[in-house]
Amino acid sequence: MLDFNPRPSMAERINTLVDAALIAEREATPPRTYLGASRLGHACERALQFEFAGAPKDEGADFGGQTLRIFEIGHQLEDLAIRWLRAAGLDLYTRKGNRPDGDQFGFSVAGGRIRGHVDGIIAGAPAALGLRTPALWECKTMNAKNWRACVKDGVTKSKIAIYQAYMEPSVPGISSAPALFTAINKDTAELHHEQVAFDADLAQRMSDRAVRILQATDAGELLPRIAASRDFFECRFCAHAERCWGLAV
Repeated sequence: MLDFNPRPSMAERINTLVDAALIAEREATPPRTYLGASRLGHACERALQFEFAGAPKDEGADFGGQTLRIFEIGHQLEDLAIRWLRAAGLDLYTRKGNRPDGDQFGFSVAGGRIRGHVDGIIAGAPAALGLRTPALWECKTMNAKNWRACVKDGVTKSKIAIYQAYMEPSVPGISSAPALFTAINKDTAELHHEQVAFDADLAQRMSDRAVRILQATDAGELLPRIAASRDFFECRFCAHAERCWGLAV
């Protein structure tokens, strides 16, 4: 009997294996046991509470292979940005001792329950740039649409502010100098660089938010939802929407 069932192409079979390998790698990664400072700018405190408590994600909400590939491409582009900035004369440190096997720069507060790692620290720069140092360096890759919005409206400053605040004890003066934020357009390789002055009030609000999430979780209390309806934009893309809206409060 003839078999008219379509067979997966070679590309489909290879991609299935690649994605399965990436998913297996991610599943083998130990889950976080702390609240990541980079997430404190997220719109919904309850979503952050679920993340911190390690609540299982909704079915189908985990990252698929293609998304994991996008993440890895972003990491590789950040490595390129490091090389480019160093070639331009910036004394950029991304690991202690600037060794590939050195520890990342970062911080740990509240008994290790709030942690963060920074992309880099600029220790010096060509005089023509007028950069004050030491300065925090943060890098993000994005598609053309989001890159243009970033250039027009500026970077979201919540992550940078709290990183400047928490890194001050280990790198004195880092909150006095504006941070340098680099955005890479993944579609065109265009670069955007923006200085971000330290916002002490914003850093304090983010720190207070972190404490509020820890205290509520310890007390077994759920923080309020961000919206009154699950049709709200943030809720429709939340990995814990089913769990959240299945609860009475």
